[in-house]
Amino acid sequence: MQKTPMTGKGLQQLEDELRKLKAEERPAVIRAIAEARSHGDLSENAEYHAARERQSFIEGRILELEELISTAEVIEPTSLSGKQVKFGATVCLVDEDTDKEITYQIVGLHEADIKQHKISISSPLAKALIGKEEGDTVSVPAPGGDRTYEILSVKFI
Repeated sequence: MQKTPMTGKGLQQLEDELRKLKAEERPAVIRAIAEARSHGDLSENAEYHAARERQSFIEGRILELEELISTAEVIEPTSLSGKQVKFGATVCLVDEDTDKEITYQIVGLHEADIKQHKISISSPLAKALIGKEEGDTVSVPAPGGDRTYEILSVKFI
């Protein structure tokens, strides 16, 4: 079984979602199905069919989360050090075309969130950054043409 790298925060988020699905969402959809059944003919009961679809989604997500949690390999960024970019690193970059600075943390696939400046270890940018150091320049293929970034800092926070 292949381990899935993630941060402690990422694992906690998955565990919280699993707990909510089991404790709140699953019982609520079971009640909704029972309520819809009480309305009679199930063949034309839209509420019943919607609740069954929701139940199917919840059960599938529970199985997915249980698998992810069981294969999680927690890597805490604060326990890492060094000058090279690796999983968990927070990297400050400058776009050489626009001089715009941006900071990203490299995280596991299932905890990536671009709005929170967290990019997946498997993203093209993260792949280009891995193994590089402060002052290095990386080129990343993008839809509008290659983008070039200089690494300003590498931190493990």
